[in-house]
Amino acid sequence: MTSILTNIAAQSALATLRTINSQMQNTQEAVSSGLRVGEAKDNAAYWSIATTMRSDNGAISAVEDALGLGAAKIDTAYSGMEAAIDVVKEMKKKLVTATENSVDRSKIQDEISQLQDQLKSIADSASFSGENLLKATFVGSLGATNGSILSFAVKDVKTIVTGFVRDSNNNVSVKTTEAVQTSDTVLFGNHTEGMAHGILDIGLIYDGIPYEEGNGGWFIKTFQYDSSWTVNENGVYSDGTNYYTRRDGLFVKALDASGGFDKSSTTNVIMHSNASITTMDITQLGTYRDQIFGPDGDEDMVIDVFISHTDKQLAKMTDAASSLGSLSKRIELQMDFASKLSNAIDSGIGRLVDADMNEESTRLKALQTQQQLGIQALSIANTQPDTVTQLFR
Repeated sequence: MTSILTNIAAQSALATLRTINSQMQNTQEAVSSGLRVGEAKDNAAYWSIATTMRSDNGAISAVEDALGLGAAKIDTAYSGMEAAIDVVKEMKKKLVTATENSVDRSKIQDEISQLQDQLKSIADSASFSGENLLKATFVGSLGATNGSILSFAVKDVKTIVTGFVRDSNNNVSVKTTEAVQTSDTVLFGNHTEGMAHGILDIGLIYDGIPYEEGNGGWFIKTFQYDSSWTVNENGVYSDGTNYYTRRDGLFVKALDASGGFDKSSTTNVIMHSNASITTMDITQLGTYRDQIFGPDGDEDMVIDVFISHTDKQLAKMTDAASSLGSLSKRIELQMDFASKLSNAIDSGIGRLVDADMNEESTRLKALQTQQQLGIQALSIANTQPDTVTQLFR
Protein backbone atom coordinates (compact mmCIF):
# COMPACT_ATOMS: atom_id res chain seq x y z
CA MET A 1 0.00 0.00 0.00
CA THR A 2 1.20 3.48 -0.85
CA SER A 3 0.56 6.15 1.75
CA ILE A 4 1.22 9.86 1.72
CA LEU A 5 1.31 9.92 5.54
CA THR A 6 3.79 7.14 6.25
CA ASN A 7 6.78 6.20 4.10
CA ILE A 8 7.68 2.84 5.55
CA ALA A 9 10.49 2.29 3.06
CA ALA A 10 12.09 5.61 3.99
CA GLN A 11 11.78 4.86 7.71
CA SER A 12 13.45 1.48 7.22
CA ALA A 13 16.23 3.00 5.13
CA LEU A 14 16.72 5.78 7.70
CA ALA A 15 16.94 3.30 10.59
CA THR A 16 19.50 1.27 8.69
CA LEU A 17 21.51 4.40 7.92
CA ARG A 18 21.45 5.45 11.58
CA THR A 19 22.77 2.04 12.61
CA ILE A 20 25.51 2.26 10.00
CA ASN A 21 26.46 5.78 11.13
CA SER A 22 26.62 4.64 14.77
CA GLN A 23 28.86 1.73 13.85
CA MET A 24 31.00 4.05 11.75
CA GLN A 25 31.41 6.43 14.69
CA ASN A 26 32.54 3.58 16.96
CA THR A 27 34.91 2.29 14.31
CA GLN A 28 36.34 5.75 13.63
CA GLU A 29 36.92 6.24 17.38
CA ALA A 30 38.72 2.89 17.53
CA VAL A 31 40.85 3.83 14.52
CA SER A 32 41.71 7.28 15.87
CA SER A 33 42.42 6.16 19.47
CA GLY A 34 43.74 2.69 18.74
CA LEU A 35 41.41 1.29 21.41
CA ARG A 36 38.42 -0.94 21.03
CA VAL A 37 37.63 -0.42 24.74
CA GLY A 38 38.21 3.25 25.35
CA GLU A 39 35.50 3.85 27.93
CA ALA A 40 33.67 1.84 30.57
CA LYS A 41 30.57 1.71 28.34
CA ASP A 42 32.54 -0.21 25.72
CA ASN A 43 33.31 -3.10 28.09
CA ALA A 44 33.12 -2.35 31.81
CA ALA A 45 35.11 -5.41 32.95
CA TYR A 46 38.00 -4.98 30.54
CA TRP A 47 38.08 -1.21 31.04
CA SER A 48 38.32 -1.67 34.84
CA ILE A 49 41.15 -4.19 34.55
CA ALA A 50 43.06 -2.05 32.07
CA THR A 51 42.69 1.09 34.22
CA THR A 52 44.03 -0.74 37.30
CA MET A 53 46.94 -2.23 35.38
CA ARG A 54 47.87 1.15 33.92
CA SER A 55 48.03 2.50 37.47
CA ASP A 56 50.32 -0.38 38.46
CA ASN A 57 52.51 0.32 35.47
CA GLY A 58 52.79 3.94 36.52
CA ALA A 59 54.03 2.81 39.94
CA ILE A 60 56.54 0.45 38.34
CA SER A 61 57.76 3.30 36.14
CA ALA A 62 58.36 5.40 39.27
CA VAL A 63 60.26 2.48 40.80
CA GLU A 64 62.42 2.26 37.67
CA ASP A 65 63.31 5.93 38.12
CA ALA A 66 64.23 5.32 41.77
CA LEU A 67 66.33 2.30 40.78
CA GLY A 68 68.06 4.41 38.17
CA LEU A 69 68.92 7.00 40.81
CA GLY A 70 70.27 4.30 43.11
CA ALA A 71 72.30 2.80 40.27
CA ALA A 72 73.77 6.21 39.47
CA LYS A 73 74.88 6.70 43.09
CA ILE A 74 76.47 3.26 43.27
CA ASP A 75 78.13 3.55 39.85
CA THR A 76 79.55 6.95 40.77
CA ALA A 77 80.99 5.57 44.00
CA TYR A 78 82.38 2.53 42.20
CA SER A 79 84.07 4.69 39.56
CA GLY A 80 85.60 6.82 42.30
CA MET A 81 86.80 3.78 44.26
CA GLU A 82 88.27 2.22 41.12
CA ALA A 83 90.12 5.43 40.28
CA ALA A 84 91.40 5.70 43.86
CA ILE A 85 92.70 2.13 43.75
CA ASP A 86 94.75 2.98 40.68
CA VAL A 87 96.21 6.04 42.41
CA VAL A 88 97.11 4.11 45.58
CA LYS A 89 98.79 1.43 43.45
CA GLU A 90 100.88 4.17 41.88
CA MET A 91 101.74 5.48 45.36
CA LYS A 92 102.94 2.02 46.35
CA LYS A 93 105.28 2.01 43.35
CA LYS A 94 106.74 5.31 44.52
CA LEU A 95 107.23 3.95 48.04
CA VAL A 96 109.00 0.87 46.70
CA THR A 97 111.28 3.13 44.68
CA ALA A 98 111.98 5.17 47.83
CA THR A 99 113.42 2.10 49.60
CA GLU A 100 116.61 2.68 47.60
CA ASN A 101 118.92 4.97 49.56
CA SER A 102 120.45 6.39 46.38
CA VAL A 103 117.25 8.02 45.11
CA ASP A 104 116.17 11.59 45.80
CA ARG A 105 113.30 11.01 48.21
CA SER A 106 112.23 14.65 48.12
CA LYS A 107 111.48 14.33 44.41
CA ILE A 108 109.56 11.12 45.01
CA GLN A 109 107.62 12.84 47.80
CA ASP A 110 106.64 15.59 45.36
CA GLU A 111 105.04 12.92 43.18
CA ILE A 112 103.42 11.24 46.18
CA SER A 113 101.98 14.58 47.31
CA GLN A 114 100.36 15.05 43.90
CA LEU A 115 98.85 11.57 44.16
CA GLN A 116 97.58 12.34 47.66
CA ASP A 117 95.88 15.48 46.36
CA GLN A 118 94.37 13.43 43.54
CA LEU A 119 92.88 11.00 46.07
CA LYS A 120 91.18 13.86 47.89
CA SER A 121 89.86 15.22 44.61
CA ILE A 122 88.46 11.81 43.61
CA ALA A 123 86.65 11.41 46.93
CA ASP A 124 85.22 14.94 46.76
CA SER A 125 84.02 14.45 43.18
CA ALA A 126 82.38 11.04 43.65
CA SER A 127 79.04 12.61 44.53
CA PHE A 128 75.67 12.16 42.83
CA SER A 129 72.50 14.00 43.79
CA GLY A 130 74.16 15.19 46.97
CA GLU A 131 75.13 11.68 48.07
CA ASN A 132 78.77 10.70 48.47
CA LEU A 133 79.33 7.08 49.43
CA LEU A 134 83.11 7.52 49.64
CA LYS A 135 83.01 10.08 52.45
CA ALA A 136 81.20 9.89 55.77
CA THR A 137 80.79 11.54 59.12
CA PHE A 138 80.41 8.88 61.78
CA VAL A 139 78.16 9.49 64.75
CA GLY A 140 78.15 6.80 67.44
CA SER A 141 77.24 6.29 71.07
CA LEU A 142 79.16 4.77 73.93
CA GLY A 143 78.12 1.59 75.67
CA ALA A 144 79.53 -1.38 77.50
CA THR A 145 78.39 -4.91 78.16
CA ASN A 146 79.94 -7.69 80.17
CA GLY A 147 83.05 -8.99 78.39
CA SER A 148 83.15 -6.29 75.72
CA ILE A 149 85.33 -3.29 75.03
CA LEU A 150 83.64 0.05 75.56
CA SER A 151 83.74 1.60 72.12
CA PHE A 152 82.06 3.78 69.54
CA ALA A 153 79.71 2.43 66.89
CA VAL A 154 81.76 3.67 63.96
CA LYS A 155 79.39 3.61 61.04
CA ASP A 156 77.06 5.73 58.97
CA VAL A 157 74.15 4.47 56.89
CA LYS A 158 72.96 5.59 53.46
CA THR A 159 69.73 4.15 52.03
CA ILE A 160 69.71 3.03 48.39
CA VAL A 161 66.65 1.81 46.43
CA THR A 162 67.64 -1.63 45.14
CA GLY A 163 64.35 -3.42 44.40
CA PHE A 164 60.59 -3.53 44.57
CA VAL A 165 57.74 -5.88 45.40
CA ARG A 166 54.38 -6.25 43.64
CA ASP A 167 52.05 -8.30 45.81
CA SER A 168 48.95 -10.34 44.97
CA ASN A 169 46.78 -7.24 45.39
CA ASN A 170 48.86 -5.43 42.75
CA ASN A 171 50.34 -3.08 45.36
CA VAL A 172 53.84 -1.93 44.41
CA SER A 173 56.37 -0.97 47.09
CA VAL A 174 60.08 -0.22 46.92
CA LYS A 175 62.76 -2.12 48.79
CA THR A 176 65.87 -0.39 50.02
CA THR A 177 69.33 -1.54 51.03
CA GLU A 178 71.34 0.13 53.74
CA ALA A 179 74.75 1.03 52.40
CA VAL A 180 76.58 0.86 55.72
CA GLN A 181 79.59 3.15 55.71
CA THR A 182 82.43 2.16 58.01
CA SER A 183 86.12 2.93 58.25
CA ASP A 184 86.65 -0.08 55.98
CA THR A 185 84.32 1.09 53.20
CA VAL A 186 84.79 4.86 52.85
CA LEU A 187 87.89 6.66 51.65
CA PHE A 188 87.56 9.55 54.10
CA GLY A 189 85.67 9.47 57.38
CA ASN A 190 85.43 11.69 60.42
CA HIS A 191 83.91 10.75 63.76
CA THR A 192 82.23 13.32 65.96
CA GLU A 193 84.44 12.05 68.81
CA GLY A 194 87.55 11.77 66.65
CA MET A 195 87.67 7.99 67.02
CA ALA A 196 87.29 6.80 63.43
CA HIS A 197 88.55 7.58 59.96
CA GLY A 198 88.31 6.27 56.44
CA ILE A 199 90.57 3.96 54.49
CA LEU A 200 92.83 6.76 53.27
CA ASP A 201 93.00 9.03 56.31
CA ILE A 202 93.26 6.51 59.13
CA GLY A 203 96.58 6.13 60.94
CA LEU A 204 98.91 3.16 60.66
CA ILE A 205 97.58 1.64 63.88
CA TYR A 206 94.28 2.77 65.33
CA ASP A 207 93.56 0.46 68.26
CA GLY A 208 93.67 1.92 71.76
CA ILE A 209 93.93 5.42 73.21
CA PRO A 210 96.47 7.99 71.93
CA TYR A 211 98.55 10.32 74.10
CA GLU A 212 101.55 12.52 73.52
CA GLU A 213 104.74 12.33 75.56
CA GLY A 214 108.36 12.83 74.66
CA ASN A 215 109.38 12.44 71.03
CA GLY A 216 106.37 10.60 69.67
CA GLY A 217 102.68 9.87 69.81
CA TRP A 218 101.76 6.51 71.31
CA PHE A 219 98.70 4.35 71.76
CA ILE A 220 97.67 2.79 75.06
CA LYS A 221 95.89 -0.53 75.21
CA THR A 222 92.20 -0.61 76.15
CA PHE A 223 90.66 -3.21 78.45
CA GLN A 224 87.44 -5.17 78.48
CA TYR A 225 84.73 -3.98 80.80
CA ASP A 226 83.39 -6.56 83.27
CA SER A 227 80.20 -6.13 85.26
CA SER A 228 81.91 -7.63 88.33
CA TRP A 229 84.21 -4.62 88.60
CA THR A 230 83.63 -2.30 91.54
CA VAL A 231 83.81 1.46 91.28
CA ASN A 232 84.99 3.92 93.96
CA GLU A 233 84.19 7.56 94.65
CA ASN A 234 86.84 8.67 92.14
CA GLY A 235 85.14 6.77 89.33
CA VAL A 236 87.98 4.24 89.26
CA TYR A 237 87.09 0.60 88.61
CA SER A 238 88.83 -2.40 90.14
CA ASP A 239 88.82 -6.14 89.54
CA GLY A 240 90.37 -6.73 92.97
CA THR A 241 93.92 -6.62 91.67
CA ASN A 242 94.24 -3.89 89.04
CA TYR A 243 92.67 -0.47 88.68
CA TYR A 244 91.06 0.91 85.53
CA THR A 245 90.03 4.40 84.60
CA ARG A 246 88.25 5.87 81.62
CA ARG A 247 90.00 7.97 79.02
CA ASP A 248 88.02 9.31 76.05
CA GLY A 249 85.22 6.99 77.14
CA LEU A 250 87.34 3.82 77.03
CA PHE A 251 88.82 1.75 79.88
CA VAL A 252 92.60 1.87 80.35
CA LYS A 253 94.90 0.84 83.17
CA ALA A 254 95.18 3.22 86.14
CA LEU A 255 98.15 3.70 88.45
CA ASP A 256 96.13 3.37 91.65
CA ALA A 257 92.71 3.99 93.20
CA SER A 258 93.05 7.73 92.62
CA GLY A 259 92.65 7.21 88.87
CA GLY A 260 95.96 8.46 87.51
CA PHE A 261 96.53 7.38 83.90
CA ASP A 262 99.19 4.65 83.58
CA LYS A 263 101.17 5.64 80.49
CA SER A 264 104.55 4.37 81.59
CA SER A 265 103.92 0.64 81.33
CA THR A 266 105.55 -0.39 78.06
CA THR A 267 103.62 -3.68 78.11
CA ASN A 268 100.47 -1.69 77.33
CA VAL A 269 101.93 0.46 74.56
CA ILE A 270 100.81 -0.34 71.02
CA MET A 271 102.73 0.84 67.95
CA HIS A 272 101.02 3.84 66.41
CA SER A 273 101.57 6.66 63.99
CA ASN A 274 99.24 9.35 62.73
CA ALA A 275 100.60 8.78 59.21
CA SER A 276 97.93 7.79 56.72
CA ILE A 277 97.79 7.18 52.98
CA THR A 278 97.04 10.86 52.43
CA THR A 279 99.51 12.29 54.97
CA MET A 280 102.58 10.04 54.88
CA ASP A 281 105.74 11.93 53.98
CA ILE A 282 108.97 10.08 53.21
CA THR A 283 111.00 13.23 53.90
CA GLN A 284 109.93 13.06 57.57
CA LEU A 285 111.06 9.52 58.34
CA GLY A 286 112.71 10.56 61.60
CA THR A 287 109.44 11.85 63.02
CA TYR A 288 107.58 8.71 62.03
CA ARG A 289 110.40 6.56 63.41
CA ASP A 290 109.94 8.14 66.84
CA GLN A 291 106.18 7.54 66.69
CA ILE A 292 106.41 3.93 65.56
CA PHE A 293 109.65 2.50 66.93
CA GLY A 294 110.92 5.15 69.32
CA PRO A 295 114.10 7.22 68.90
CA ASP A 296 116.28 4.12 68.66
CA GLY A 297 114.44 2.75 65.62
CA ASP A 298 115.62 2.53 62.01
CA GLU A 299 114.32 5.23 59.66
CA ASP A 300 114.48 2.95 56.61
CA MET A 301 112.10 0.52 58.29
CA VAL A 302 109.45 3.25 58.29
CA ILE A 303 109.07 2.98 54.51
CA ASP A 304 108.49 -0.75 54.89
CA VAL A 305 105.74 0.06 57.39
CA PHE A 306 104.26 2.54 54.90
CA ILE A 307 104.25 -0.11 52.17
CA SER A 308 102.66 -2.65 54.50
CA HIS A 309 99.97 -0.15 55.50
CA THR A 310 99.35 0.72 51.85
CA ASP A 311 98.88 -2.96 51.00
CA LYS A 312 96.43 -3.35 53.87
CA GLN A 313 94.39 -0.33 52.80
CA LEU A 314 94.46 -1.46 49.16
CA ALA A 315 92.88 -4.73 50.24
CA LYS A 316 90.13 -2.79 52.02
CA MET A 317 89.55 -0.64 48.93
CA THR A 318 89.32 -3.74 46.76
CA ASP A 319 86.76 -5.29 49.12
CA ALA A 320 84.76 -2.06 49.15
CA ALA A 321 84.81 -1.86 45.34
CA SER A 322 83.68 -5.48 45.17
CA SER A 323 80.71 -4.72 47.44
CA LEU A 324 79.76 -1.72 45.32
CA GLY A 325 79.99 -3.85 42.17
CA SER A 326 77.73 -6.51 43.67
CA LEU A 327 75.19 -3.88 44.68
CA SER A 328 75.32 -2.35 41.20
CA LYS A 329 74.66 -5.75 39.63
CA ARG A 330 71.68 -6.30 41.92
CA ILE A 331 70.15 -2.98 40.91
CA GLU A 332 70.81 -3.76 37.25
CA LEU A 333 68.92 -7.06 37.57
CA GLN A 334 66.01 -5.31 39.29
CA MET A 335 65.87 -2.64 36.59
CA ASP A 336 65.85 -5.32 33.89
CA PHE A 337 63.06 -7.18 35.70
CA ALA A 338 61.03 -3.98 36.16
CA SER A 339 61.37 -3.21 32.45
CA LYS A 340 60.26 -6.69 31.42
CA LEU A 341 57.36 -6.63 33.89
CA SER A 342 56.23 -3.26 32.59
CA ASN A 343 56.35 -4.54 29.01
CA ALA A 344 54.37 -7.64 29.99
CA ILE A 345 51.69 -5.51 31.64
CA ASP A 346 51.51 -3.25 28.59
CA SER A 347 51.12 -6.32 26.39
CA GLY A 348 48.37 -7.68 28.62
CA ILE A 349 46.49 -4.38 28.58
CA GLY A 350 46.83 -4.30 24.81
CA ARG A 351 45.22 -7.70 24.44
CA LEU A 352 42.24 -6.48 26.48
CA VAL A 353 41.55 -3.07 25.01
CA ASP A 354 43.65 -2.41 21.90
CA ALA A 355 41.95 -2.32 18.53
CA ASP A 356 43.07 -4.56 15.67
CA MET A 357 43.85 -1.86 13.13
CA ASN A 358 43.70 -4.24 10.18
CA GLU A 359 40.27 -5.37 11.24
CA GLU A 360 39.06 -1.87 12.09
CA SER A 361 40.25 -0.40 8.80
CA THR A 362 38.51 -3.17 6.87
CA ARG A 363 35.35 -2.62 8.89
CA LEU A 364 35.52 1.13 8.31
CA LYS A 365 35.83 0.65 4.56
CA ALA A 366 32.84 -1.71 4.56
CA LEU A 367 30.76 0.69 6.65
CA GLN A 368 31.61 3.56 4.31
CA THR A 369 30.29 1.49 1.42
CA GLN A 370 27.20 0.56 3.42
CA GLN A 371 26.68 4.22 4.27
CA GLN A 372 26.75 5.21 0.61
CA LEU A 373 24.28 2.45 -0.26
CA GLY A 374 22.09 3.45 2.69
CA ILE A 375 22.02 7.05 1.47
CA GLN A 376 21.03 5.85 -2.00
CA ALA A 377 18.32 3.57 -0.54
CA LEU A 378 16.94 6.46 1.52
CA SER A 379 16.99 8.68 -1.55
CA ILE A 380 15.03 6.09 -3.56
CA ALA A 381 12.53 5.62 -0.72
CA ASN A 382 11.98 9.36 -0.51
CA THR A 383 11.05 9.50 -4.24
CA GLN A 384 8.22 6.97 -3.89
CA PRO A 385 5.55 9.59 -2.89
CA ASP A 386 6.22 11.33 -6.19
CA THR A 387 4.44 8.47 -7.97
CA VAL A 388 1.24 9.35 -6.13
CA THR A 389 1.22 12.86 -7.55
CA GLN A 390 1.50 11.45 -11.06
CA LEU A 391 -1.89 9.74 -10.56
CA PHE A 392 -3.55 13.16 -10.28
CA ARG A 393 -2.02 14.70 -13.38
